[in-house]
Amino acid sequence: MNNYLSKLVFLVIPLIFISCNKKNVNSKHTAYGNMMVRMAEIEVEPEFMEDYLAILKVESEASVRLEPGVICIYPMYQQDHPNQIKLLEIYADKEAYKSHLQTPHFKHYKKTTLHMVKSLQLLDMKAIDPETMPKIFLKLTR
Repeated sequence: MNNYLSKLVFLVIPLIFISCNKKNVNSKHTAYGNMMVRMAEIEVEPEFMEDYLAILKVESEASVRLEPGVICIYPMYQQDHPNQIKLLEIYADKEAYKSHLQTPHFKHYKKTTLHMVKSLQLLDMKAIDPETMPKIFLKLTR
């Protein structure tokens, strides 16, 4: 594995563990039918990958930790194209998403990475089985 890919893996692996927090999935407070699920497809300019991932790591961790309505921000990259980033984003509802966009950590992420992003596509998704969500996160352990 080359040095660039080693650094990329080192930065992304921790995102997997911090970006989907089972504590944010509370069946008493989340109406699963109201959840907002989105896939963000981001192409990052290759020369900015290391910086972009470091900023993304801070933003996604802060979002999950600080925002009760952010259930998951799960960053991934394509193995054969590491500058192709995908984010699974799950919010309690649209209001939680709107609130997320106003946070200082999201605004910082957006401002500092804007020049690094070659393309961005946001795909709104609909969960097929939202009732299973709590079971998925319960399987995660540290």
